[in-house]
Amino acid sequence: QVQLVESGGGLVQAGGSLRLSCAASGSIFSVNTMDWYRQAPGKQRELVAGITSGGRTNYADSVKGRFTISRDNAKNTQYLQMNSLKPEDTAVYYCHAHVVVRGYEYSYWGQGTQVTVSS
Repeated sequence: QVQLVESGGGLVQAGGSLRLSCAASGSIFSVNTMDWYRQAPGKQRELVAGITSGGRTNYADSVKGRFTISRDNAKNTQYLQMNSLKPEDTAVYYCHAHVVVRGYEYSYWGQGTQVTVSS
């Protein structure tokens, strides 16, 4: 079994910062791409940022220049540094990862962590 455990969400004022973490644990051979998604009330889940095992990153246009994704491969952990937060960043943020287990790649999701940005 593989688990993704997120931490770091909370309530922050507009213009503030938060750092999310997501650690993968279990019967892991390797972790390929890791991503952060978010889902606001009444909206579809959307990709926020992704990072490959080699460190290549991609971002949603709405967060470019404000959010930074990174990872520590030795710890199977990814991070999302969120700066200059806006009320529209309010959402449940989900960690997602493609994990190789016993020779096969599987998709796993974390339980989600709430981020609330007040105006």
